[in-house]
Parts: sequence; structure tokens; C-alpha cells
Amino acid sequence: MDAETAWVVAGPPGAGKSTVARLLLAALAPVPALLDKDTMYGSFVAATLAAGGRPAGEREGSWYDEHVKAHEYAGLTATAREIRSHGCPVLLSGPFTQQIHDPDRWRSWVAELGGEPVRLVWVRSDAATLRDRLIARGSGRDTAKLADFAAFTARMRLGSRPAAPHAVIDNRATATATLEDQVAGITALR
Repeated sequence: MDAETAWVVAGPPGAGKSTVARLLLAALAPVPALLDKDTMYGSFVAATLAAGGRPAGEREGSWYDEHVKAHEYAGLTATAREIRSHGCPVLLSGPFTQQIHDPDRWRSWVAELGGEPVRLVWVRSDAATLRDRLIARGSGRDTAKLADFAAFTARMRLGSRPAAPHAVIDNRATATATLEDQVAGITALR
């Protein structure tokens, strides 16, 4: 596998993307640069919401998509492309819901990331598991999600597999295989 591979760990908030990313980072050599959406843009999001007079927990919806998410994802994409242009692998972690469920958008995004190889790892979850995890982590960024949980889960397309080529990590509470075993299975195929 080329050193400049881009790994994309996608799935809804609370699905376990950070855990899967950590396991992938431990299994891959060379180790990719981690670009986690929340780590990179957490303070930017908080400041933008405050400046826009928006609720601190807002992380979904048309205003957020236009004024925040577009810039988060553009920044992640440009940073990943730059890192890859120097021959370094990268791992992006974020929901990326629209990118992974629309084949045309996926192809366009892959090009923006610098082209193939891009490996999508989809972290599968369900509504009950997500609710439990969002409540347990107690983050203010989840307040709007929990307040209108049905709308949130509908936007996350929990029952739809990505349209883009992908590997699945099942992180539902009912999953039968451990995350470690599932990640090992994905990395063994590279």
C-alpha cells in the first residue's frame, strides 16, 4: 500500500469513531497523521456558534451545514491533501454522512483529498446504542442531538450502508466481534 493512503473513519456521533481510529493507528505502519474533526475544529465551532448567536450544542441543521460544517470539512480535506502530497498517510475521523452516501460526492471528495487510495471504514451503530453513548459521554455538543433524537438519527442514515466502497466495523451494543478483531480483519486485507 502506498504511503500516502487516506483512511476515512466515518459514522454518526457516538458510534465509536475515535476508538476505531485509535485501533487503526496502532495497527498501521507507517502510522497515518490523525485529523479528527472535533480535535481540529472544536474551538472554532464553539466560537462560530457563539458569534452567530446559535445554541452551544448545535451540530446539525442547515445553518450549521452552511456556516460551520462546510468550513470544517474543507479544512480537513485541504490538510489531508497537503499531508498526502508529502508522501505521508493520513486518517480522517468525522461523520462525513453526505460524502459517504452519495457516490458522485464520494468521487469528488476522493479527488479533493488527492485521489486514490482512499479507504473508507464505516462505524456502524443503531439508535439505542447511540443514545446510550451520547448520554454517557455527557458532552454539551450532543444536547441538540438528544433533544430531537429522532431527527438526528434520521439525518445519520443509520439503516443505510454507505454508497462508497467501504469496510464495516460493527460497534452496536449487539455486535458479536470485538473492535480489535474487526480492525485486525480490515488491516490484514491491505
